[in-house]
Amino acid sequence: MHGLQDTCCAADSATAVKPGGTCQAGGADASADALNQDCFCVQVDPAALARALDSELGQPGLHALVRERCPFLFAAQPVFVAPAHVQRMAEVVRAVESVVALPAYREQVLAAAPQIARVGAAGPRGVFFGYDFHLDHGHLGLIEINTNAGGAMLNAALARAQRACCTAMEGLVPSLADVTAFEQAIVAMFREEWRLAGRRGPLATVAIVDEAPGEQYLFPEFLLFQQLFAHHGIRAVIAAPQALQWRAGRLWHEDLAIDLVYNRLTDFYLEQAHAGALREAHACDGVVLTPHPQAHALYADKRHLALFSNAARLQALGVPAATQETLLAHVPHTEVLDPAHADRLWSARRSLFFKPVAGYGGRAAYRGDKLTRRVWQEILQGDYVAQALVAPGQRMVEAQGSPQAMKFDLRAYSYAGAVQWLAARLYQGQTTNFRTPGGGFAPVYSSGFHAGLRA
Repeated sequence: MHGLQDTCCAADSATAVKPGGTCQAGGADASADALNQDCFCVQVDPAALARALDSELGQPGLHALVRERCPFLFAAQPVFVAPAHVQRMAEVVRAVESVVALPAYREQVLAAAPQIARVGAAGPRGVFFGYDFHLDHGHLGLIEINTNAGGAMLNAALARAQRACCTAMEGLVPSLADVTAFEQAIVAMFREEWRLAGRRGPLATVAIVDEAPGEQYLFPEFLLFQQLFAHHGIRAVIAAPQALQWRAGRLWHEDLAIDLVYNRLTDFYLEQAHAGALREAHACDGVVLTPHPQAHALYADKRHLALFSNAARLQALGVPAATQETLLAHVPHTEVLDPAHADRLWSARRSLFFKPVAGYGGRAAYRGDKLTRRVWQEILQGDYVAQALVAPGQRMVEAQGSPQAMKFDLRAYSYAGAVQWLAARLYQGQTTNFRTPGGGFAPVYSSGFHAGLRA
């Protein structure tokens, strides 16, 4: 399928380009870092992306909606990642999952979590966990874990709009078969959640739920999910939580009984009044909710990063030595902010990143070297963690007619401890924002991409 330019542009680096302008991506002398700095020869073809959004996966007019609502959703160029780092990300995901599975860990975490997080101790795992990494000059750091990570379907559409620009790229670019398999795995994941909840019969109806969904930046993705479900015989509606009703032992959207809710709310514990019907349905096991409050409590509270980066606490839980080694090498040292240590942390702030324990999307997160005294006082009054700064990677892109440096992070979408797909996000500023010309979701190219995901 057409998606990348058929011919390579001339690049400045002999490392990245063979004589004649062909990428040497598969060569031994072409490192991922070098390609991220010097390779401009592969770009997303807007016409191919439009076809993917408007016909092959989406619906007519979806590309125009993306262009109007979120023009910087897709980056123009890929990010290159070494096979060893693809494998290492998968190892970190498995290491975290193994700790979360420990009875001692679960007892400790859930005892301190809201009551709703103790509902459903067995059953659905939660769809679309997002393990976010920074990778800079070989240093890989897990910066956070999200339990309702967005973008998977957008990246499927992006992958459908790619093909190798030259022979050397063929082992790096996901094939149409790979993308189709990913889409099928997404549907299988939701059906597995249905099965794990103890339901019999086929999954028939899904509600994709978010606050004011039509106003969400990633609303186009909801439409892609709706189409994907429809292609597999599952009726899906897109709804705000207040549009749901709990009656007669079922959750309803108008006259449609809902089997499963794909939860995109950032009200992680369903505390808002307008989530009342969903909260009651979940408490009464009247709907399959995924991801659910327990998943957030076990994985996404950023205070867990302080545990994953603390050898003594891992040892106390009985975590095997090999798992400890993996986590301590890849989770930046994190500590729960204690005002008693304010002077020390302020002095060390230039090497730290401060994040709210229940934050998401980079909101209210601050690089220490950008802090003012006023913001510092606000942080001290809130619930924050201080995380050792791990620099994001850098990708040179052609934006607005000239090369410019962009930061990037990597997101590993996972389910049940297995990585499903990798994506990158290009940005400028402190955190990813989808507001930077030339930035947005970017495909990950690696000779170990698919082999690494299946390992």
